[in-house]
Amino acid sequence: MKNEQRFDELFENYISLGTKKPLKTFMMLIKGRKKKLGFAAIVFLFKHTPIWIMPILLANIINILSKPDNSNLNDIFVNVGILAVALIMNIPLHQLYVKLVSSSMRSMEAGIRATLIRKFQMLSIQFYKEFRTGRIQSKLLRDVEQIQNLANNIMSVILPAIAEIGVALAISLTKNWTVAIFYLLVAPMAGVSMFMFRKEIRLRNADFRREIENMSARISEMVDMIPLTRAHGLEEEEISKMDFQVAKVEKRGHRLDMANAFFGSLSFVILYFFQVVCLLFTGYLAYIKVIQIGDIVLYQTYFGLIVGRINGILLIYPQFASGRESLVSVSEVLAAEDVEVNTGRRKLKRLKGKFEFKDFCYRYPDAEDDDFVFDGLNLVVEAGESVAFVGESGAGKSTLLNIIIGYDKPTSGQILIDDIDITSVDLKEYRQNIAVVPQNSMLFSGSVRDNITYGLGDVTDEELDKVLEMANIKEFIDKLPDGIDTNVGEHGDRISGGQKQRIAIARALIRDPQVIIFDEATSALDTISEAMVQKAVDSMMQDRTVFIVAHRLSTVRKANKIVVVKDGKCVETGSYEELMAKKGYFYEFNVMQEVEL
Repeated sequence: MKNEQRFDELFENYISLGTKKPLKTFMMLIKGRKKKLGFAAIVFLFKHTPIWIMPILLANIINILSKPDNSNLNDIFVNVGILAVALIMNIPLHQLYVKLVSSSMRSMEAGIRATLIRKFQMLSIQFYKEFRTGRIQSKLLRDVEQIQNLANNIMSVILPAIAEIGVALAISLTKNWTVAIFYLLVAPMAGVSMFMFRKEIRLRNADFRREIENMSARISEMVDMIPLTRAHGLEEEEISKMDFQVAKVEKRGHRLDMANAFFGSLSFVILYFFQVVCLLFTGYLAYIKVIQIGDIVLYQTYFGLIVGRINGILLIYPQFASGRESLVSVSEVLAAEDVEVNTGRRKLKRLKGKFEFKDFCYRYPDAEDDDFVFDGLNLVVEAGESVAFVGESGAGKSTLLNIIIGYDKPTSGQILIDDIDITSVDLKEYRQNIAVVPQNSMLFSGSVRDNITYGLGDVTDEELDKVLEMANIKEFIDKLPDGIDTNVGEHGDRISGGQKQRIAIARALIRDPQVIIFDEATSALDTISEAMVQKAVDSMMQDRTVFIVAHRLSTVRKANKIVVVKDGKCVETGSYEELMAKKGYFYEFNVMQEVEL
């Protein structure tokens, strides 16, 4: 519970990003951790003391040894003692530093993932129609990992670089401003190298990330299609497609690696060339007695420190570019506005179940302005009525059910629920009063009990037994190895299609909904399974508002009202007997199906 509250608070912070600007996104992500990270930075300064004082102490010892007549041996011991104390103190300070940074980074990582999960639950169904599953997985796993690596690099590379360069310059200025100026002239050259190649690295990282996302999506699709692939002997076709995608990832990855390699080697050569120049420069200063011999070690060490840190920044720049791309990628989701908003909307605690369509029009988001799926549909469904939608494939029957569920909105016109416009209703609360039985029942890896009681609290055995009887499922459950506690396998692969559908019906029944929606619930079943499922459907239709879409007319016979949809309009309405007597569209549709049988 504490974790849920913590993640909810993080969600409120992160979701307010509303931007795809990487820097702004990153600053928001570390919000709330600035004090801890600031304290970590202070600890870092103290724990790195040996690195900063060692050049001074070594220079002192060399200078003492170079003038033995004017030196005291105790001075050497003092310098060594100071270094020993600093080294020993590094152990507890380093542990404290790692503890502070690790807890902050891991908390941020968990917070981003938890926030993405919450945002995914808010995004509209239309978003998922356009966004492939593999890309979502990539954002949750790879992109969050890259962002964490970016944050770790800032703390482990950038912070030390700033601190060490600052200290080295400050000490050099106090001892010899000529050498400090030399440092200041060399350092910008490293920045020029970074500037010259950063765009190329960023582009290569972006290409590589896109191909990784595409491959992730293709893998997800390949796994889902394995039964179909195997059934038609198309394994080689799928292997060929995946080989092509893998080759694209290999090519993009190779190009990225080569760009990184050239970038790193060029930076190395340039920077260490100037370190040799520094050795010559400080050697000359010692030769003309401007500095002492021991100071060559001091300045050379500090210059190596500066060069090493600049080179370190240059070498991890590709990771920074990758982290930047991941920040943009995550921001695409965090800043997405295609969300379902229920704040301030009317809550329907208990539905009566009356629906009314008034001049209802709908067209798909990417369709032409005059290409309507429904154009002026008018229909009244009274509470407790069962209504079946019949029509040709592509007539929009399933689309109409999606709109009733609230997945999509009317393009124009109204849908009233208990005389309240659906656009003003809290859809989350509304959906808790309805149940949906889709064509392909969705089961998760768990027991039959878990799948039936999904999302509910404690359910008594008496309630379960009643539901199992109504869903015509008790007999087959009693035959399972562990009864209702038998694991159904991933996606319910250990049981048949008819059994899945009846479990889905039991899941709907146990919620005691006032509105039930069947979307081709028996279309994929054999005759025996269909008959069993139909019995379960019949038990659900008592005193409830029921919407049915079915291809087989045998499924819709018992509906109070059959609505025939054609060209986006309701062309016929009535009971089965009434429509058959009219000998209109429904009659022709029925006759055609009997001929096919």
